[in-house]
Amino acid sequence: MSFLELEQLDKVFADGTHAVKGIDMAAAKGELVVLLGPSGCGKTTTLRMIAGLERPTRGSVTIEQTNVTALKPAQRDVGFVFQFYALYPHLKVRENIAFPLKSTGMPRAERAAVMDKVVLKLGIGHLLDRYPPQLSGGDQQRIALARAMVRRPAVFLMDEPLGTLDADMRLEMREFIRSHQIEEQDRTVYVTHDQEEAMSLADRIVVMDEGLICQVGTPTEVYDNPSSLFVANFVGSPGMNLIDGEIVRKNGAAIFRAGDGAIGLRGPREPGKCTLGIRPEYVHVVSQDGTVPVLLSGTIVASEYLGSWRCIHADTPMGRVIARADTHHLCPVGTTVVLTFDEAHVCLFDTARGTRL
Repeated sequence: MSFLELEQLDKVFADGTHAVKGIDMAAAKGELVVLLGPSGCGKTTTLRMIAGLERPTRGSVTIEQTNVTALKPAQRDVGFVFQFYALYPHLKVRENIAFPLKSTGMPRAERAAVMDKVVLKLGIGHLLDRYPPQLSGGDQQRIALARAMVRRPAVFLMDEPLGTLDADMRLEMREFIRSHQIEEQDRTVYVTHDQEEAMSLADRIVVMDEGLICQVGTPTEVYDNPSSLFVANFVGSPGMNLIDGEIVRKNGAAIFRAGDGAIGLRGPREPGKCTLGIRPEYVHVVSQDGTVPVLLSGTIVASEYLGSWRCIHADTPMGRVIARADTHHLCPVGTTVVLTFDEAHVCLFDTARGTRL
């Protein structure tokens, strides 16, 4: 059963900006849904309409089977975590965390028990008697998370809450948010432009662009089976290799041609113009010892050492191709390499419409 439903949700601002364009979405109880997309795609506006901070131009927001479209934020039972901490600077940390519990009239002893559990998980017990201005940005964000999570609202709404943290703190906070969500079966809608964050946190990802929903699916579905050229390019670091070309038939076999290069494709393929997509990890650098048939040769123009692997950028007859290589491949710039594609992971897209074939 859905805890949240958006129906034909639309937002046009006074200056004419059409931020959200009639989207439909449902989120099930106990799942963490991530709205993922570039800046300006409409994800934060969508979150603010769920919270009641923005009034939709059209459409409806339903939380726990109740239409809340016309209700004020305080009437919606939502817990909001902002990117920028929004703590009360004149209150100590313990008072900041306790504030939402105190405002509901919860007895002091019960408040203390609820707070202790979250404070212990976040490791912030030593900060309780300090004031927010005395804390680092990372500690302030942990306090903001604690203040939201001591409550059990109908839905948690998180707007890039880890965006200002350094890498180690982001990882620690991601682990906390995910473990807390699984343990408590929280209902959470989380906004981010960081695809790694989305992949690691989400039960389902909603990919947005230009006010529209491009694809909804599990992290695996969105990554392995992108529905469009936009999703293929945006999700993944680096994004999917996208090569414009055409499929032709030769001796009954399908051949993909692009530039001065061509590769064979298995299975029935309709002739015509298209874009071939393949993730860098499915493009392999092989030795030129004759044991592997040459699929595509290229000249390395960049080689990035990333610890456990190398990211190889090669100019080929089909254009620029990015491959993932083991660290034992030295791959100096200017050398020629042989690349093979894992054909099982090739995706084809309609070049003009950008949709998956």
